[in-house]
Amino acid sequence: MRNNIVLAFVILISNIASTQTKVDSIASLNLDKIAQVNQGESYVTFPSDIGNLEPLIFEANVSPNFKIRERNDSRLMAVLTSQIIIRMFDEYSYPVKTPSYIPQIAFYFLTGNKKATNKLTLFGKIAHHSNGQDGNFYTENGDVNLQSGNFATNYVELGFLKSSYSNQLNAFKFIKSSIEIHPKKWMLEELQGLYSGLRWHSTFLAYKLPMKSNLVKSKEQRANFSVKAETTWMFDNINDWHTFNLNRLNASLIVYYHPKFLEDLGFFVQFFHGMDYYNIYFQHQINTIRFGIMTEVLRF
Repeated sequence: MRNNIVLAFVILISNIASTQTKVDSIASLNLDKIAQVNQGESYVTFPSDIGNLEPLIFEANVSPNFKIRERNDSRLMAVLTSQIIIRMFDEYSYPVKTPSYIPQIAFYFLTGNKKATNKLTLFGKIAHHSNGQDGNFYTENGDVNLQSGNFATNYVELGFLKSSYSNQLNAFKFIKSSIEIHPKKWMLEELQGLYSGLRWHSTFLAYKLPMKSNLVKSKEQRANFSVKAETTWMFDNINDWHTFNLNRLNASLIVYYHPKFLEDLGFFVQFFHGMDYYNIYFQHQINTIRFGIMTEVLRF
C-alpha cells in the first residue's frame, strides 16, 4: 500500500514538472519572436473607413523581414526589411500615388538570462523613407506638391523592448520605448521646420493566447486576440507649434482578432489620430477608424 502511494506521488510530481516545463518553455520568448513583434505585420485595409482620410480603395503595408544571425540562440541579431506602404486612391483610374519606400536594417541585443520569462531587449534601427519622386517640393502656387513632389529623409531609432508573460491573463505583454532622430543633413532642406526630426515612440502590446490546457498540448500557439496601443510625441520645432501643442501627438490603437477558420490572416480595426505617415502627405491631420486584414505568422 505504501509503495503504491509513493508511486502515485512520484507520477503526480512528474506530471506537474512536465506540465510546468512545457508552459515555461512557451512563456520564454526567444530573440526571434521579440524582433518579429517589433518589426510588425503586413496588412491590407478595406475601402470603408470612418474619418477624414482621403477616399481609398485600400492601403497595403508589405513588410518582409530577412534575419541575419550566427545561431538560432544568438543574443545579437540583425533584420533587413524592405517595407513599402501603398495607397490606391478612389479616383478616376484608381491611381497609386507616391508609395512610401522604407528600407531599413535593425539590430537587436537580448540582455540577461535567455530562459527568463521577463526579458529586456535593446535595439537600434537605420532607415530611409522616400516616395520615389523627383518633382519640385512645392507647386507654383506654393502648396506642397502631392502628385510628384520629392520626399526623402533618413533616420536612426534607438530604444528597448520589455517583454513578459502573465499567467493570470495567459498573455504575452510588451512595452516599447524609443527615440527616432532625423539629422538635418539626412533630410531634404524643404522638410526642415515642417517634418519632425525628433520623435519619442511609446508602445504597449498584448497577445492573448488560448486556454492553458491547449498551451500544454501544442508546442506553438497563435494568439486569438492582440492589442497594440502606440503614441508618438514630436519634440523639435515644427510649424512654430508651442511645446505642448496637441498637434504634436500621434496616437494609434489596433485591435486584432484571429478566427479559427483562417490560417495566417485575421481582422483588425484601427483608431488613428495625428499627422499622416504617408510620405509627402505628412502635413495632413488624420482622425480615422479603419478596418482590414493582417498577417499573423507569429507563434508562441
